Amino acid sequence: MTNTTDLHRGLVSVCDYRCSATLGAAPYLEVHGNYTLSYVRKGSFGYRVRGELHELVTGSVLVGRPGDEYSCTHDHTQGDECLSFYFTPSLVDQICARTEIWRTGGVPPLSELVVLGELAQGAAEGRSDVDLDEAGLLFAARFADVASGQQRTPSRAAARDRRRAVEAAMWMGTRSHEAIDLARVASEAGLSSFHFLRVFNDVLGVTPHQYLVRSRLREAARLLADDKRSITDVALDVGFGDVSNFVRTFRRAAGVSPRGFRNAARGDRKILQDRMTASLLR
Repeated sequence: MTNTTDLHRGLVSVCDYRCSATLGAAPYLEVHGNYTLSYVRKGSFGYRVRGELHELVTGSVLVGRPGDEYSCTHDHTQGDECLSFYFTPSLVDQICARTEIWRTGGVPPLSELVVLGELAQGAAEGRSDVDLDEAGLLFAARFADVASGQQRTPSRAAARDRRRAVEAAMWMGTRSHEAIDLARVASEAGLSSFHFLRVFNDVLGVTPHQYLVRSRLREAARLLADDKRSITDVALDVGFGDVSNFVRTFRRAAGVSPRGFRNAARGDRKILQDRMTASLLR
């Protein structure tokens, strides 16, 4: 039995996939409808595709190609969990022209991929300020490097692209309260989403969504210090659609809750002293 939960539908579609198949359960035939990368975050299973059997364990990556028939076996353990990314053909063309890499079938746990798989899992759980479109593209780009045997050379952005990155940052900064996704800002910059993500990250050292979140946090800090709006209103006014996400993100960035930050800004020296003490003890 499987349970699939859609987490995100954007440039990259992402789902949480959980299989509770019993040990030795009979496999059945399925067909990939999309280009797929599934990061195995728990358990193990056998993945049979094009006559080959890949034993996938925690940290492995299942690689799917549209139209390929496959089946999964559970001869060694019961159940598994995956974070699955689905890519359109046009996006795959942007990531890597060598589409034969999608015939890989399975990739073993590799340090180059597990760190990005865990970054993506953190994004899915709201523990990272990288969004799922960005996490999926970064994961796919690294997979393409590994599967093709090529090391992507560091980008030396041309002057035109550097200007685009800076102008995009300024454009997001003035609109950070709006719902802005990667596709929208890339379109404003006149670049494909994948190329824009690489250029922006190379030039400014953060992803577009990280910059957007930090712009929102900067504005939130200003409002918390100088404004009498409620914390809920501050969260919504600066662009966070979910108050609990705002509180969690602000605490991760500032080390104190929004309420604690407001109290500190109003002269509660104990909060500042406790924060400084905690920093010194790390």
